[in-house]
Amino acid sequence: MAAAKSNTNWFAIGVSIAVVVVLVAIAGVVVLLNNQATAPGATPAANDTFNAEEGAVSFGDGEDTIAVFVDFQCPACQAFETQFGADMEAAAADGRITLEYHPIAILDRFSQGTDYSSRSAGAAFCVAESNPEAYLDFSKALFDNQPAENSSGLTNDEIAAFATQVGADDAVSCITDETYRKYGAAQAQSNEIASTPTVDVNGTRLNLQDPTDLQKFTDLIS
Repeated sequence: MAAAKSNTNWFAIGVSIAVVVVLVAIAGVVVLLNNQATAPGATPAANDTFNAEEGAVSFGDGEDTIAVFVDFQCPACQAFETQFGADMEAAAADGRITLEYHPIAILDRFSQGTDYSSRSAGAAFCVAESNPEAYLDFSKALFDNQPAENSSGLTNDEIAAFATQVGADDAVSCITDETYRKYGAAQAQSNEIASTPTVDVNGTRLNLQDPTDLQKFTDLIS
């Protein structure tokens, strides 16, 4: 009996293998891009005021610690600073509290693709790294000149100009180069921040809409 003739379609098999290879390559690129998008980027250098591991700019040495997470694009953060900022700073200066500021970025979607939240948070870390004594004044300048939501936000040069105005000249190139652009978003993720301002007292997250939690907070800074 004659042997059966092979009907193997090697062309079709070759095409299938090529498609699989392409799909695997595309999947690899997607994973790489996702990893790059969520990577924390460069980390600022720590100093006596700035804790790089926690992303905290600290003032005072009181027993109770108030940690405030802010996004410079956030109108509620601006209102919070207007209402409570001076009292918090005074309590820190008097040694009644340790005040930690955590610049973060969660509102990039409100700046027409310019990622103003990330850029402004990164700029704050530039100042915290190089001129920590100017951080509070720089933060105030950003809030005083807060761009409207759904605008393009301030340019890097405009942000850097505020750093110069408050004496943080060493931070200028860091700001214009966007050295720490990704760091604020990474801090938001690691601290599980979904809205701002967020306030922790001694590691416990407060709900400032709750009268009891609000009283706990204001008692510490009164």
